[in-house]
Amino acid sequence: MALDAHGLDEFRIGTPREIAAVLRQLSDASAPLNLNARDGSVVDATLWSSDAQRGTIGFNVDPQDPALSAMQQGAEVVVVGYLDNVKLQFEVGRLMLVHGRDASVLSCSYPREVLRFQRRSAYRVRPPMRSTPVARVRHTDIAEMQLALRVVDLSIGGCALFLPDDVPVMQVGGVLNQVEIELDADTRFQVDLLLQHVTSLNVDANGVRLGCEFLRIAPTALRALQRFIDQTQKRGKLLSVG
Repeated sequence: MALDAHGLDEFRIGTPREIAAVLRQLSDASAPLNLNARDGSVVDATLWSSDAQRGTIGFNVDPQDPALSAMQQGAEVVVVGYLDNVKLQFEVGRLMLVHGRDASVLSCSYPREVLRFQRRSAYRVRPPMRSTPVARVRHTDIAEMQLALRVVDLSIGGCALFLPDDVPVMQVGGVLNQVEIELDADTRFQVDLLLQHVTSLNVDANGVRLGCEFLRIAPTALRALQRFIDQTQKRGKLLSVG
């Protein structure tokens, strides 16, 4: 899950001073964070401390969280959080739960770099009409219902899916786990989606728009997504010139 994938340079914060500043902002704001393990388990946390010289950071966590024990067995986790409209993502390892008198702290290795994404200002593209990009999902409320939904548009932070009228409405706030997204023959990846909003379309659309945010997206998938967005954007500019 290393974050050294080519194509992410414009999102990467790599200098010690910048990383320290970002961590300080997360700590000062008590920003809610999600610690995401390889097996899909998630632990809620806030940043309690960071020490670049010692190479450690600490998270305030609930020691009774059932996902915490299994998470400590893993090699590394991905931390995701937000500051205003900016999504921050970084990896930590060497997890160890330390019990204090007043709190329990999850001690981890200091991040080598941080990825930063603008949530709303991210460039959003519509896939070419000749392609048929789909997202294969399970319904949020009906586990046995598997769907292949058309991808309406997407950005580096999320996507919009088309839900036909003959499918039961999904609940806002629900998480779609292990969604398989296929944008073209060369761009396929798996990701979890958070359903943020459901929007009605025009009366002739025969369906609604599901606005989703990417959760726990792997660096390799992020690279493929960025490449697809760049290619689609360039293709659109060429067509407009022609």
